[in-house]
Amino acid sequence: MSRSERDLVTALRDELAAIDPSRSCDRIAEADGLGPGPVGREPSVARLAVRLRHAAERAAPAPFDWADAGDHCRAAWLRGRFLARGSLSLAGGRTHLEFVIPPDEAPGLVARLADIGLSASWRLRRGRGVVTSKSGEAVGTFLRRIGATGALLEVEARQVSRALRGELNRVLNAESANLQRAVSAAGRQLDAIAALDADGRLAMQPPIVRLVADARRATPEASLADLAERLGAHRSAVQRALERVERLALDPAGGHAEGGRERRTARRRRPTHRAGHAVA
Repeated sequence: MSRSERDLVTALRDELAAIDPSRSCDRIAEADGLGPGPVGREPSVARLAVRLRHAAERAAPAPFDWADAGDHCRAAWLRGRFLARGSLSLAGGRTHLEFVIPPDEAPGLVARLADIGLSASWRLRRGRGVVTSKSGEAVGTFLRRIGATGALLEVEARQVSRALRGELNRVLNAESANLQRAVSAAGRQLDAIAALDADGRLAMQPPIVRLVADARRATPEASLADLAERLGAHRSAVQRALERVERLALDPAGGHAEGGRERRTARRRRPTHRAGHAVA
């Protein structure tokens, strides 16, 4: 995770720690979520833990009961649990929520997260329970529920920016590849046209082939669509003409042979008249 991403996560935790629950039940629920142990290295979270624990002790509350708690109390408890045992990773453009807790607590936390619509799973890692959620949308819902609205907007803005950069790079790469293919094809076509012109075969080709060859020489950078528009022809006709030029350039005798065949075909199609017969 980069420095800017770590700074964003720190800002998110500071934002959550600055929330001062107005309901006493929420303060009790968040204190229960923080738990009795250490709560991390952020001074803001440490100060919150001291403040809420004192408030809970003065209120002499009954133990927090998730099943009977309202949505606001559940959100407060989850906020406390995240600050005490949760972490958020934004590395590689992925949002990854994780809780490291005692193994016997892991199944219950997964169930509580499911109650608020957050899919999560758990596993054992070095003797500790690890609850994770890797769904960016679900993690966004979780952060919104526990009050991290400001930092969440920044997270979402970065995700959108990263997605746009990825799409722009994809389009640019595709355009670059298409341009490279077009340049290579135009180079081959110009070489083929020059070869056919040098040995006289270009002059023996059908009119459309000669027209396309002249247009290609005049505008080497033009696409097939541009050439077709320039000549008032179909794109497919331009493509076939250029393919014919490249094919003939690879066969030194091809142009002469094809030209000869075309002339012989024309002679066979010429009408003949027998002597002594009148033509109507």
